[in-house]
Amino acid sequence: MIRHFETEDRDAVIALWAEVFPNEPAHNEPQAYIDRKLSVDDLFFVAIEDGTLVGTAIAGWDGVRGWLYKVAVAPHRQRQGIGKALVDHMLATLAARGCTKVNLQVRASNRAVIAFYEELGFHDDEVLGMGRHLSPDEHEVAPSGAI
Repeated sequence: MIRHFETEDRDAVIALWAEVFPNEPAHNEPQAYIDRKLSVDDLFFVAIEDGTLVGTAIAGWDGVRGWLYKVAVAPHRQRQGIGKALVDHMLATLAARGCTKVNLQVRASNRAVIAFYEELGFHDDEVLGMGRHLSPDEHEVAPSGAI
């Protein structure tokens, strides 16, 4: 079953993310990430099976494009259709809001996840993703010459 995140899910989500995303940068600290997301909208879903949280998916929507974030499935439940169900749910939710294109970012070295998304119809847009942190983070160093 896929449903909206509920407050009672917080600890299970944090534990899942620690297992699935073990090397996340400090700016993705789960407690703050969850709080920031919930302060913006309700595009935060969880997959529950037999009363246990087995997956998560978060989406963003700016009125033009949608984004997928934190699609995570418990390792012992991967390759059983849960990730696909979460992505399909998010795509349908975004489409219902008027979204016509959904983006996501995957580390280029993560071939298994790239293959997963390709099977779901995603493709490389051949664009360079760029980002900038708006607050200092002791774990990230600005490239030399950066302002």
